[in-house]
This record gives sequence, structure tokens and C-alpha cells, in this order.
Amino acid sequence: MAHSLKSRQRGLSFIGLLFVGGVLAVTGVVLAQVAPTAIEYQEVLKAVNKAKEGTTVAEVRSIFDKAASIDNITSISGKDIDVTKENDQVVVSFAYQREIHLVGPAFLTLKYTGRSR
Repeated sequence: MAHSLKSRQRGLSFIGLLFVGGVLAVTGVVLAQVAPTAIEYQEVLKAVNKAKEGTTVAEVRSIFDKAASIDNITSISGKDIDVTKENDQVVVSFAYQREIHLVGPAFLTLKYTGRSR
């Protein structure tokens, strides 16, 4: 009787619960550090789309720098963006990377690229 009751029990052991909890905790900490960079990327895209309204390279960079100061963008500045013309339209593109320190010598590197629409 005791043997058949034990074989029907299912679930997680305490060690398994600690392991799953640890993995979830580490994942949560990493996501909490990645989320602000993803939000900043969205702000950069918005600033780039606003900056493409300029007609000269200097004007485009100035518009981007003003938008960057309003939206608190620190990863990229106006001098880091590329301004080109395609079919008489100004196209603004950018590329930058962010590093997040994980533990010891380990870093998570996020590379962001984009261009105006």
C-alpha cells in the first residue's frame, strides 16, 4: 500500500524548486537591466524620425541632439548618426552598442541599429 501511494506522488523536490527559483531570479535581474536599453532604443528611433525633417546634415544633427536632450538619450549623439539622401529624401541611420555587466568578467553586449522611415 505504501509503495503504490508513493508512486502516484508527483511534483518538484526542494532542490528542484531552488534551482527553478534561481534561474527565474537571474532571468528577472537581466531583464530588468535590458528593459531600459530597449526603451532608450525606442526613444532613439523617435528622435531619428523627427530629425529627418532637417534639410542639411548640421540641421539634422541639431534636431536629433535637441530631441535626445529632451528624451534623456545618452547612448548616442548627433555626431554618431549617419545622414544620407535617397530619392530626394533625408535618411538618418544609426548603430550603437550597450554593455551590461553581469558578473565577474561576463558582460552582455546589445547592438542596436536602425534608420528613419
